[in-house]
Order: sequence, then C-alpha cells, then structure tokens
Amino acid sequence: MTDSAPKVWENVPSPFCGIASDDLKIQVEGNRLQVLANGDAVTVAGFEQAVTDTQPRVAGKPTSLAEAAAAAAGYLREARLPLFGGFGTDVNDSRAALSLADRTGAVLDQSRAEGGLRNLLVLADTGWVATTLAEVKNRVDVLVVFGSDIEADFPRFYERFVWNKETLFGQDTSKREVIYIGRAPSGDASTAPDGRKAKVLAAAPEAYPAIAAALNGLARGGILQTDSVGGIAVSELKAVVERLQTASYSVLTWAAGHLAYAHADLTVQQLTQFVISLNQSGKTRSAALPLGGQDGDRTASQVFAWQTGYPTRISYARGYPEYDPYHNSTARLLAEGEADALVWVSTLNAKQTPPAASIPTIVIGRSGMVFEKEPDVYIPVGAPGIDHDGHMYRCDNVVCLPLRKLRDSGLPSGAEVLAAIEQAI
Repeated sequence: MTDSAPKVWENVPSPFCGIASDDLKIQVEGNRLQVLANGDAVTVAGFEQAVTDTQPRVAGKPTSLAEAAAAAAGYLREARLPLFGGFGTDVNDSRAALSLADRTGAVLDQSRAEGGLRNLLVLADTGWVATTLAEVKNRVDVLVVFGSDIEADFPRFYERFVWNKETLFGQDTSKREVIYIGRAPSGDASTAPDGRKAKVLAAAPEAYPAIAAALNGLARGGILQTDSVGGIAVSELKAVVERLQTASYSVLTWAAGHLAYAHADLTVQQLTQFVISLNQSGKTRSAALPLGGQDGDRTASQVFAWQTGYPTRISYARGYPEYDPYHNSTARLLAEGEADALVWVSTLNAKQTPPAASIPTIVIGRSGMVFEKEPDVYIPVGAPGIDHDGHMYRCDNVVCLPLRKLRDSGLPSGAEVLAAIEQAI
C-alpha cells in the first residue's frame, strides 16, 4: 500500500484452504495483514505471515532480479533434465511454470502428488460419482468421513457446508448426521448444533482397504463370512450401509493425503464403488467428495490438465508432454540421479520448501522461506491473493475463484519471475 493508513477488506477469498473460504475480513497496514473475522488456523497462518526476504539471492548473496533470472537461466541451459516441483500456486504461476518446463525439456511434479494420485488413478481407471461443496451444503443428510480428520486441514468445512443455517431447499441442517470410519475427529467441529457427537467406528489404517471392500460388498447385498472387519463388528458396518440406503442424499468424503499407505488408490476405488452400489440400489442418492487442494494444489493440476491433457508428473524431455505417475516422481528422479537441476515453485506456503539436493536448485518461493540447504538461486515472490491478483480452483474442481491484491509489497509474482527466466534463456 502507498499509505500507512489501515485498510479493511471484506469478503476476501482464501487461497490457502482447499474449500476456498471467501468471507474473510482482513486489515492491511503497510505490509502487515491481520485476519479480523472468519479466520482459522490455516488462513490466519497464510495471511499473517510476515514479509522478510525482498531481494533475490544467488549463492546466498543478494542481487537484482535480472541477475538472479540470468543465473537461473544459465543453470537451465546447461541442464539435460530439469525437474520442476512444489507448485503451491495460482493459475498464472502454473501456466508460466508449464511454459518454462516446455522450453527447457523438463519434468513437472507436485510435492503433494502422491496424495492426489490416489484419487486420479481411480478417476482415470473406473471413474466415480462425485459431488460439489454447494451440493453438500444444500442437500446432504448423512455424511460419512472415511479414514480422514478433515477438520485438521479444512477447519471451517463443517461450519460452511454441514451446519450452515440456510439451504436452497429449506432443509433442517441441525438434523444432519455425521459418521467417521477409521479415524476419529481431532476437534468438535463435527458436533451438531444440538450437541450430538459424530458416530465413530475406529480402526487402524491397515484395515481401511478391507473395511472399504466390506462396505461395498454389503451394499451389493453380499454376506460377509466373519463377525468383524478391522476391529469393527459387521453388524456396525451393516447398520451404516442400511442408514445410507435410507438417506435422502448421503455423501462419502475422504482426504487422500491422509490415506498414507501403499496402494491406497485401491481403497479409494472401493469407496467410489461403494457410492455407485448405493445408487444402484434404487433406494437413495449418494455421491463422493474427495477433499484436498490446499495451497493451490488443485489449481496446478487443473492448469496442467487443460494445457497438456495430464494432471501431474509430466515430462517434456522428448519435446512433447508425456505422463508417467511413477517414473516422473521427484523422489525417484532425485534418488536415481536422473534430474540435474531443480526448479521449485511455491508461492503460497513458505514452509513448502525443496528437498536438499546435490544438484543446482532454483527456488521461486514466497518471501520468508527457511531452507535446509541454501539454494543456488532464491527469488522471493508475492503470494497470489495478497500481493497480486490471481485465480485458484476449489477442491471440488468446479469453481475458479478470483483472488485480490490486498497490498503493495513490491514483490514480483511467480509468473513474472518465470517469464523473466524464460526470456533470459
């Protein structure tokens, strides 16, 4: 801002949470931001982070943006297989990164790709019946949360989409039911306004695949030859299925990042088939709601998909986009020594820093990053939705929200820096 007088912004959208809360009240005084209303642990940390680094560094020494861009371009000209990672960004940052990756024959990956791929592999293989946050807000009467503590990552999910006071169809939302399977909630957000606690069927993560398969089997009318699955009585699982079959509009949700075990995509596939089985019964309507997308992750996937046809882990090494969810992973390319330069783009979360690597590392990141190993080039940039305008996708992939510029920090955008590097090449 050009003056020191505080300014208050109303109805500010958050780029930090996947549900894109758009009702924040934020005060701006110089470079300092304060969330005055409707904040939570995720949004407050994102908006109130202080601006510290404002000058680019090359080999740890302050320099100009032009010199830093030239140094980055030099590393990329010499690289045979650059690797682009991070991607907690907005639409324009993602497009600029994709353009530079195309120009340099690079591989693109995302730091949270492992979680996202647990969903994407299922979507590509069998498809699913999914819903939106707006549909949940207006229609759900029974919500099942599988293997996830959603309020830990999405603190306002229940406030905005489950216990909302008004719906389009006059539903009494206080009568909605919440069932947790596997993991118990960490807080009280899932508690109904009348004090009813969510029902919890606790189980260990290693039992999730069997429980998901059991639910699907019961929904299809199968008989399980056991008394319990994963420590949960079959009678309890059957009661859940029967309740969903009598629901008006049930929703099964999970956060794939919380299903952190091998072949978790098969669990997701059973969950999505469970939803299909409920609908095929002809007794009810049901839908899935995969949650995620913190710090712009879904935005980058959307941009990559519409530009290349692929959502992540894309290689331009042969001059055109190739998708390989296994061979194009950051961890594998670094471990095998195949990548010889790392470009890390993370303009929203200063804690999303690159792995310490032995190859030249270029970081285009939000001001305030603290590194395990000083990168060869670090160019601090502004955050979309704070330091410049932008756009981001919500976790349900159907809404692209405009982000506002709230202050004049003097920091360039990630897109501007990436374009400068490409121009220098």
